[in-house]
Amino acid sequence: MSKKEPLCDNIAGEDCGLKKVLNIVGGKWKIMILCVIDKDEVVRYGDLRRAVFGITNTMLANSLKELEETGMVIRKQYDEMPVRVEYSLTDKAKSIIPILLELKKWGEKNL
Repeated sequence: MSKKEPLCDNIAGEDCGLKKVLNIVGGKWKIMILCVIDKDEVVRYGDLRRAVFGITNTMLANSLKELEETGMVIRKQYDEMPVRVEYSLTDKAKSIIPILLELKKWGEKNL
């Protein structure tokens, strides 16, 4: 009989892959932000704010900054007036999209 692979041997441990993922994309807003950027490929800040219903400017700015710092989002600023900033997904972020789609399907089926 084969042994079942645990999600994490030590859920509180820093080496837990699941904990690392949740640290990057966990919370109320980050997955929704990734979904909007994935849908449109390149998104401006105002469009993101309108698309993610209920998010505050502070939460959007903080979430985008964290996603950029963790290598999930690319921020491109254009030197024009007014300043134009666009966001897109990195290859790292694009690789999690199929997993999010599976979670979406699971939610539609089971919740």
